[in-house]
Amino acid sequence: MNSQKLAVLAAVALGFPALAFAQSSADANGDGVLTIEEVQAVVPDMDADAFSLLDANGDGALDEAEIAAAQEAGLLPPSNG
Repeated sequence: MNSQKLAVLAAVALGFPALAFAQSSADANGDGVLTIEEVQAVVPDMDADAFSLLDANGDGALDEAEIAAAQEAGLLPPSNG
């Protein structure tokens, strides 16, 4: 992962703790996953490259497991702050 992508993820991480636990409110259509548009509503600095790094299965959405995996890898802060 190059330094530019790491910088983007670091910047995004500052806004992500609320996203993990606020997934139900961020999930505008209630389908249980977050699209890039839904994430950008909470984290406006999220770009497609950063989102695709978090979207491990490449399905265009973040599920709870992908958010948790990113947190465990240190790419996102823990949900509890």
